[in-house]
Amino acid sequence: MSEPTPRVSRADVAHLAHLARLAVSDEELDVFAGQLDDILGAVARVSEVAATDDAAILPMTHAVTMTNVYRPDEVRPSLPRADVLAGAPAVEDDKFRVPRILTEEG
Repeated sequence: MSEPTPRVSRADVAHLAHLARLAVSDEELDVFAGQLDDILGAVARVSEVAATDDAAILPMTHAVTMTNVYRPDEVRPSLPRADVLAGAPAVEDDKFRVPRILTEEG
C-alpha cells in the first residue's frame, strides 16, 4: 500500500502562519505540515463512519444519561445576622465589606 499524498503542504502552513501572524521556522513548517496532515486524516476517517440511519444516532452531550436532582426550597432557621456580622473583619450597611477588585475606567 502506498503512502497517501499529503493534504497539507509547507506552503499551506506558511500561508496559515502568515494569516495568524505567527513566525514559523523552516523546520517548524515541516513539522506542522505533518501534524496538520495527520489531523486532517483523522477527521477524514471519522467522517467515513457509515451512518445509514441518522435517526439511529442521537446527539448527546454526555455519555451517561444525566438528570438534575431538585429539592424543594425550604425556609430553615439560620444564625442571626448580628451574630454572623460580628465575626466579619469589616461591615458596611449591615453587610460584609470586601475590598474592591475592579475599578471603573472612564
